[in-house]
Amino acid sequence: MAQFETVEVTTDLLICGGGMAACGAAVEAAYWAKKNGLKVTLVDKAAMDRSGAVAMGLSAINQYVGLKDGDNTVKDYVDYVRNDLMGVTREDLVASIARHVDGTVHLFEKWGLPIWKDENGAYVHEGRWQLMINGESYKIIVAEAAKNALGMDNIYERVFITHPLMDGDRVAGAVGFSVRENKFYVFKAKAVLTAMGGAVHVFKPRSVGEGLGRSWYPPFNSGASTYFTLQAGAEMTCQEVRFIPVRFKDAYGPVGAWFLLFKSRATNALGEAYMQTRRDELEKWVPYGKVKPVPANLRNWLMMLDVMEGKGPIYMRTEEAIENLSKEVPDEKARKKKLKELESEAWEDFLDMTISQAILWAGSNIAPEEKPSEIAACEPYFIGSHSGASGAWVSGPEDLAPPEYFWGYENMTTCKGLFAAGDASGASSHKFSSGSHAEGRIAAKAAIRFCVENADQPNVDNANVEELRNKILKPIELFEQHKAGSSDPDINPNYIKPKMFMFRLQKIMDEYAGGVSVNFTTSKPQLEKGLELLNFLREDSENLAAEDLHELMRCWENVHRMWQAEAHIRTIMFREETRWPGYYYRADYPEMKEDWEVFANCKYDPNSGQWEMIKREIKHIM
Repeated sequence: MAQFETVEVTTDLLICGGGMAACGAAVEAAYWAKKNGLKVTLVDKAAMDRSGAVAMGLSAINQYVGLKDGDNTVKDYVDYVRNDLMGVTREDLVASIARHVDGTVHLFEKWGLPIWKDENGAYVHEGRWQLMINGESYKIIVAEAAKNALGMDNIYERVFITHPLMDGDRVAGAVGFSVRENKFYVFKAKAVLTAMGGAVHVFKPRSVGEGLGRSWYPPFNSGASTYFTLQAGAEMTCQEVRFIPVRFKDAYGPVGAWFLLFKSRATNALGEAYMQTRRDELEKWVPYGKVKPVPANLRNWLMMLDVMEGKGPIYMRTEEAIENLSKEVPDEKARKKKLKELESEAWEDFLDMTISQAILWAGSNIAPEEKPSEIAACEPYFIGSHSGASGAWVSGPEDLAPPEYFWGYENMTTCKGLFAAGDASGASSHKFSSGSHAEGRIAAKAAIRFCVENADQPNVDNANVEELRNKILKPIELFEQHKAGSSDPDINPNYIKPKMFMFRLQKIMDEYAGGVSVNFTTSKPQLEKGLELLNFLREDSENLAAEDLHELMRCWENVHRMWQAEAHIRTIMFREETRWPGYYYRADYPEMKEDWEVFANCKYDPNSGQWEMIKREIKHIM
């Protein structure tokens, strides 16, 4: 087995992740750390320039409240988020982000992000809360500010954090390994801020074969935030709330600009607009079936009903939208020019953030101004930043949070010294890229205050570090020991490779936990069987093998996914109702229940290996 060097780094605040929340945390933490003589270190599995959900770029900023303009209030945004999540929302967290997010957007513009302006110099909105941007380099611009704030000496890229280090009930740091060099890293810290993204490829994706790896959310989001916080003993929330976006089929291109900016409509194959023909179905989900806009999961549900009745495929009527917008210009010459502008904007929407969709359009001879494009519900994802809500149960701000939601430091989990932001933080949906950056800033400021007020360096058990080192590097050793045991190194009776492991996990989740192949439907017997098979999978995870550092990363990504899967199955089983049809449907509990308008939380005890399921009351502050 190759020798691995152990690298130790001691710091005050350790930021894990390199996406939008981590970049926000870096900028804010660096400012307050300098005032208090503290050290901040950031470690990222990827490279910050193209790390996280905004890696490929973005065509719009999806959260801008516009408080200064007086168009909207914080309460307006809280109402919007609460309604879209069918009532299950931490209003204090959403309000805290909403009151700060505009300032973050203004920072983006100051750093060089091109935001669309009209002839009067006002921002161009895609919808009520969204701003249009030229965003191919969005993440590079935001990462540059973070790197300038921290300094590259305090940033470790291409290092995969796998486990927390603990000192009793307090976090003491983290361990991981380089995905480029034979180095095992030990980070010792007074506080840790986790912002390592959500989880993708827990469920079998629609794109298989040559399309394997395509997803709407970034495929390198592998559940590291969930695993890290669970292993620290922190309480989690909304682990049943997966998000299933509707996107252009097969390449997952965004639909937001078409619905909001281009005013397009979606129809079934018969030309029927399901949002009109199935409007009566919304009565079954009152009061949230009555709100405007209709919650995302209910829009999904109406579409899925058409598909299940054989009325698919579902189409985005791009040709209608472009024609209607161009008709608004009466002059023929100006109309042709407008038509060209709209065609250009249609392609740019994909080139800014989902290049594969532009390639698929080109490869399928699709001209959006001439014929419609197919859309479909994606596979489930686990994210706390978009229309999902899964993540850690964190403390709210003292001035907004009810006593039950506040325990000393904003965005601190129930584990002392462990903070969460972005996809790692739960029950505060619709923060998107800008809100995640703002939440990273909120969490980082509180984390620095924690370091000041808890100045002692936690104890790190060297025996535990050595135990973790052996556990993390075991797949490399296992492969070396048994690679000659078969003619094909991918098929061996002594070990399982990470890709085969992932396929098994995805098959379990797809068939038993409500994936694509069963129309997102499940039940208690199905979930119980899925949990039984997950237990077998966990046993086999001890025999994961890695041929190189890249496969070692894949091994631990899939272990993290497996734990996200178990948290999901246990929580979806605990919530005995269907609250989010269109995200999942419980055939044995097909209705929404008033007494289940609560948070369904879970907690894992690393010492006993036991899970605890918890109901938490929803407190309304607005």
